[in-house]
Amino acid sequence: MTRQSIAWVDGVWHDDAANATVSVLDHGLLYGDGVFEGIRFYAATPFLLAAHLRRLRASARCLMIDVTQGDAELTELCAHAIARFGQADGYLRLIVTRGRGLLGVSAHSCERPTTILIAASLQLYPPELYERGVDVITSSLRRASPDSVPPQIKSLNYLTSVLAAAEARARGAHEALLLNGAGEISECTADNVFLVRGGEVRTPPVSAGGLEGITRDHVIELLRADKIPVHEHTLVSADAWTADEAFLTGTGAEVVPIATVDGRPLAAPGPITRRAQALFAASLPRAPAITTLHS
Repeated sequence: MTRQSIAWVDGVWHDDAANATVSVLDHGLLYGDGVFEGIRFYAATPFLLAAHLRRLRASARCLMIDVTQGDAELTELCAHAIARFGQADGYLRLIVTRGRGLLGVSAHSCERPTTILIAASLQLYPPELYERGVDVITSSLRRASPDSVPPQIKSLNYLTSVLAAAEARARGAHEALLLNGAGEISECTADNVFLVRGGEVRTPPVSAGGLEGITRDHVIELLRADKIPVHEHTLVSADAWTADEAFLTGTGAEVVPIATVDGRPLAAPGPITRRAQALFAASLPRAPAITTLHS
C-alpha cells in the first residue's frame, strides 16, 4: 500500500504522519530544542545514512541531548520505515528532541528525549528547474555568528531560513543566498552553494556560517575524483554575480543549477554543473537488476 507519509514516534507507528503527535510540553516544540537529519532513500536504500547518523550524533552532543538508540537500531528503523511506506524512492526525517518537560527554557525537567522518524515523498523543485536553473536573490537577513549557535549544529531552529525563503518567494525567486555578518556568502536557506569560474569550483568554508552538508561533501569528493578542482574559499556577492556558472546541493535539492543571482544571468546549467549532476546521479543506489533465466 502506497502512503503519502508515515511516522514513528517513540515506538508507535502512525500510517498517516498527519495523525502523529508529541506533547505540547515537548521542548522541541516549545523552544526548537532538538536536532534532525533529512535523509533521501533511493531503490529502498537510505543514501549516505552513516554520514547522516554521524552528524545527528555530533549535533546532539553539542546540545547535550542523548540519542538513546544505537546506529544499528536507527538503521533498522529506517529500513522498516521504507518498507512500511511502500515506495522505493523518498525522504526520511529523523528527529531527536530534548523531550517533554516543564515550561521554562531549562532542560533539567526533561527526563528523556523524543525520537521521531517520518517517511514521505519529496520534490523540492519541479523537474524543469534542473534544466532551466533556479533564480536566487541575496537575503537581507544574515546567518548567525558561529559564537552564537555554531553552524555545525543541525538544530530544529530554522527561523532565519524560513524568513529568507519567504523573502525569496516575495521577490519572485526560488532561493536566497545568506551572507554572514562580514558580508561573506554562507549558504542558501536549505542548500550549500558552489560557484564555478575558469573551470574551478569554489564553495564557502563552514567557518563562513553554513552547514557542512552531507551532499556538499559527497559532491566535492565526486568532482575531485573526476579531476575537477574544488576549493573552499571565502566568497562575496560579487563572486556570485560574476561566476561562469553556479549550482546548489542538498539532500532535498540534490544538484540544481542556478539561473540568476540578483537578476544577473549565469550559464545554466553550465558544463561543470551538468557533470556534477551526472556524477551524483551515477552514485545513487540502484534497484537490483532482474535476471531472466532461459531453459
